Amino acid sequence: MMLKDQIAIVTGGGQGIGKATALKLAEAGADVAVVDINGDTAAGVAAAVKAMGRRSLAIRADLGDVAEINRMVAETVKAFGRIDTLVNNAGVTRRAYIMDLTEADWDRIHRVNAKGVFFCLQAAAREMIPRRSGRIINIASVAGKGFAGTSNAIYAASKGAVISLTKTAAQQLGPHNICVNAVCPGIVKTAILEDLMRTRALNENRSVEEIEASLVEQVPLRRANMPEDIADLVVFLASPAAKNISGQSINVDGALVPH
Repeated sequence: MMLKDQIAIVTGGGQGIGKATALKLAEAGADVAVVDINGDTAAGVAAAVKAMGRRSLAIRADLGDVAEINRMVAETVKAFGRIDTLVNNAGVTRRAYIMDLTEADWDRIHRVNAKGVFFCLQAAAREMIPRRSGRIINIASVAGKGFAGTSNAIYAASKGAVISLTKTAAQQLGPHNICVNAVCPGIVKTAILEDLMRTRALNENRSVEEIEASLVEQVPLRRANMPEDIADLVVFLASPAAKNISGQSINVDGALVPH
């Protein structure tokens, strides 16, 4: 078990990539704090982690609120004594053409995807620095590297911010033996993607199956990611095998955006 007795926080852990990551971390031996704005889904994933024989804690938190972020970290430390790994996964989006996006869209998306990621990173690092040990793994996106099929321009900008933050944080936290990396998924079969595909199908008078086929056709490997594909890389980056990997933004996208 690569992560035996490690302590991890997974934000947005109630579904999709976050849920898969929480379960994969537990499978690798970690105890997991599952954080989500939906307390019921967080509790369900935490129960699944406990069923695997690991300790778990469900925390309902709005990760666009710094006070809530600080409470999340404090509750995790109180329950488990420390934080070894933060997986910064929570994020929001909506499908929209660039000229249809609004100030409210900007504020909503950046509030979680950029502000939330930064202050979660900062709060976790504050606990890691005295121990001179830690892993911070930000879930970004190939949208932040110029993927034309992104849901919207504001989302792409927020993920570009995550990639930039990852580089700077890795350099500044490196002297404290904290590794900071980003994982950049391509097309991932999650509830968020299903919602985006339904919206696009309605707007284009096509079936959801046709929309999904057109997305997969863009991927050289001709298959979409499953959430577990992202989670596998997160587990590796949290493990001792990745001790000298930091400041990187690694694509998991089937060669959709070669980088």
